[in-house]
Amino acid sequence: MQDERLAKLSELERKVLWLATWMIHNANHLRDNGDGLKVGGHQASSASLASIMTALYFCVLRPEDRVAVKPHASPIFHAIQYLLGNQKLEKLKNFRGYKGAQSYPSRTKDVDDVDFSTGSVGLGVAQTLFASLAQDYIRTKGWGSALPEGKMVALIGDAEMDEGNIFEALLEGWKHGVRNTWWVVDYNRQSLDAVVREGLWARFEAIFRNFGWDVVIIKHGKLQQAAFAEAGGEKLRQWIDLCPNQLYSALTFQGGAAWRKRLLDDLGDQGDVSRLIEARSDDDLARLMGNLGGHDLPSLLEAFEAARGHDRPVCFIAYTIKGFGLPLAGHKDNHAGLMTPTQVASLQADMNVRPGHEWDLFEGLDAKPATLRAFLADVSFNAKGTRRYHAPYIPVPDRLAFGAQASMSTQQGFGVLMHEIGKSDTPLADRIVTTSPDVTVSTNLGAWVNRRGLFAKKELADVFKAERIPSTYNWAFSPKGQHMELGIAEMNLFILLSALGLSHSVFGERLIPVGTLYDPFIQRGLDALNYACYQDARFVLAATPSGVTLAGEGGAHQSISTPLIGMAQDGLASFEPAFVDELAVIMRWAFDYVQRDGEAEPDPLSWLRDRVGGSVYLRLSTRTIDQPKREVTPDLADNIINGAYWMRRPGPNAQLVVACTGAITPEAIEAVGMMGEDRRDIGLLVVTSADRLNAGWNAALRARENGLSHARSHIERLLDDLPPYCALITVLDGHPATLAWLGAVAGHRTRALGVEHFGQTGSLAELYRHFGIDARGIIAAAQSLTSGRPMRHLRLA
Repeated sequence: MQDERLAKLSELERKVLWLATWMIHNANHLRDNGDGLKVGGHQASSASLASIMTALYFCVLRPEDRVAVKPHASPIFHAIQYLLGNQKLEKLKNFRGYKGAQSYPSRTKDVDDVDFSTGSVGLGVAQTLFASLAQDYIRTKGWGSALPEGKMVALIGDAEMDEGNIFEALLEGWKHGVRNTWWVVDYNRQSLDAVVREGLWARFEAIFRNFGWDVVIIKHGKLQQAAFAEAGGEKLRQWIDLCPNQLYSALTFQGGAAWRKRLLDDLGDQGDVSRLIEARSDDDLARLMGNLGGHDLPSLLEAFEAARGHDRPVCFIAYTIKGFGLPLAGHKDNHAGLMTPTQVASLQADMNVRPGHEWDLFEGLDAKPATLRAFLADVSFNAKGTRRYHAPYIPVPDRLAFGAQASMSTQQGFGVLMHEIGKSDTPLADRIVTTSPDVTVSTNLGAWVNRRGLFAKKELADVFKAERIPSTYNWAFSPKGQHMELGIAEMNLFILLSALGLSHSVFGERLIPVGTLYDPFIQRGLDALNYACYQDARFVLAATPSGVTLAGEGGAHQSISTPLIGMAQDGLASFEPAFVDELAVIMRWAFDYVQRDGEAEPDPLSWLRDRVGGSVYLRLSTRTIDQPKREVTPDLADNIINGAYWMRRPGPNAQLVVACTGAITPEAIEAVGMMGEDRRDIGLLVVTSADRLNAGWNAALRARENGLSHARSHIERLLDDLPPYCALITVLDGHPATLAWLGAVAGHRTRALGVEHFGQTGSLAELYRHFGIDARGIIAAAQSLTSGRPMRHLRLA
């Protein structure tokens, strides 16, 4: 039975390699791509994982397991999914084409069952570790018991191990006792530009063992092991183990004759060793030396099945050859190289694939199609079909209560709102999980953690409390806790948010992740934030403090470009409230928004794709400002969510409107008050989301361009009544381009104020004056922009 299984797997391995190779060849040499540019596809990088992925997908993996595939092995993945019936032929034929199978596996763009997107190297690897922690969190809470525990598997190119975020994740995994995680390293010893340095993996192995991982070396296949058992075999083993990476790759590319010459030069005239070598033809010798563990199905199956029975994290180091089975094998330039049509034709003949039958499922294989279909139908990983789950909606209250104070900051308001939720006995409170990279207290999550506790799989006492030392924070670790403490690594924050934010789809249990960090440090983890959004992970991100309003901290901690990041990042709705009542509306909406999963049709009022849902970014401030005494009506709440509202509605003859955002709103109010002494029609527009205003406007423009003349966005309606000669002054504590586009909505002259350069230390008044975003600067901009009616009586000092 075991021999029959291996025979079928070997047949499927050949077919997977052929389909992946042909897919790339078709995209580059046969399909008309219209522009003549190289399409690419990494034939060699794919080939090195063909055996490993064949063993995993067709034999080892189970439905509850989740996999992050090495980006450059995307063609192998798509070929496997095609054989399993999860990928369409037209998608393969259009690989790397418009709406075809994606260049790198994508949860959101591919139709086959991609668990984790892996377009940015290294991030998919770390995602599996944090997904394992998310699985532990869910199961520790007693949820998700209907599903067995799964292995979170990453297939890693060895050059990916240069990525620093992998080692940051390793450290965090050790802190949290990571389990059920497999990292399978495709150790082909080649990267894009070079061959991996000698001895590097001995150091990697030590690192993994030091962090509590099992390390399994899959180096020699069964052919090599049999040869080692022959007389003289031990010397051959020693030669292989000591052979430099570059030499092994070069000899692999050159083939059997080169192997023979080199081995005889180094080991000849030693009797048994010479006989061992001479007993094999050139082809047999090339097959023997290429029989590394990562290409040997029996060795792979033994290693994977032995590790299946325990939950410890495992790093498998599988020795492979880049381009294995192809004429590119071993060449140092093969990373992005493409086989020539002549080489593909030769491979096609070797594979017994008839012209015109290149895409046929079982073409060229020795096994009967019916036998292989039966085998594929019984593959465990595919037994339950698609593995995308739908978790129930978590009810969100109609409004979020908070203890209003006369003066508050939005950061303080965030903490108060979270604390009020934490005090409540609601499903929402139970399903929120918070996390922060060592800034929990300084981002105002402390009260929430006091109320809800820190998460750990085992109880850990608060030593300060046990020693009766007074402390503001009562932070004990326990399985009941709902805050996952992180070290100082923003990449880890965003990848954990990604893992938690996919729990509803991956594990069938909905979590509402809320992460906090300092606003300027979003840029430290920007790649991981983009990755999380690309996967359609759902979370709320509270970034605080922000801007030069963080006055005394200086330029290193003051953020300038983050409002533009919030606007530009797909899948992330960005807000910057000025007042806490705005924040309460936004957070209530956010907890609902992250759970939405509708069609991508625009809302008829805002022209935003709100039915689709997404993640939410809150840019908050530490600046305490006077809070308005007002009732938040349904109409005002809608305006806050749609991006802006009139705090002072302009009159019919308005010559000037000031549009402001966030912490700088008091300066705008002051400036408008002073200018309003002689201009009664002046308006004040409070922008709560430049992102949503801009997105709605662009969506409405596109709709009108496509014939929907009735399409009107929220910002267009707000500015409808302004006369054409009205001027706009925009101001925020961030890059002025954030609001500069408002003038283009209806063709109004605009002066955009903001921060364009690194700040320095100083008081708020000094810094606001320095950047021209104080009341004086707003009035000065108004004087220069409006003509004919100068406001000479206003004192600018």
